[in-house]
Amino acid sequence: MIDRRWILLPLLVSLLSAGCACYQIGARTLYRPDIQTVYVPMFPSESFRRGMGERLTEAVVREIEATTPYKVVSKEMADSTLSGELVTDQKAVIAENGLDEARVIQETLTVVYRWTDARGNAIRDPLSLSLSPALSAATINNSSKYVPEAGQTMAIAQEEAIRDLAVQIVRNMQAPW
Repeated sequence: MIDRRWILLPLLVSLLSAGCACYQIGARTLYRPDIQTVYVPMFPSESFRRGMGERLTEAVVREIEATTPYKVVSKEMADSTLSGELVTDQKAVIAENGLDEARVIQETLTVVYRWTDARGNAIRDPLSLSLSPALSAATINNSSKYVPEAGQTMAIAQEEAIRDLAVQIVRNMQAPW
């Protein structure tokens, strides 16, 4: 004779698994399933410092390849385009010593970007990402500071700011919950 537990067990398992049928599991579910590839043109830069747009573009491409299921490809093969522009590059003294020498300096970079599909429709509305204090609800904030007396350079602060901007841009490529 068959034990009742063996009859009820498959029934219980099927009921529990049916409740989870619509859920998706894993990091792949954070991103849009209809997009597989992204084209990232060179980000133009309003900065007087050479190579800032190129460095930002490289950081964004590295971040897309490392953390998303998307593949960065040429314009002809892409499902979408992630374009942007470095619009602000500012340096400000945060703290001085008694001789008015800079002790802590903040590097501020602002990027405006747009993510569109192959037909030019916005996937993500244009946003302004800034690494300066909060200006509005649509601004993502962070700051990159360096201390010259400790041997830190502006190049270190710029790399940190560029890396943070790239991470923020790619995080905004995730599908809304």
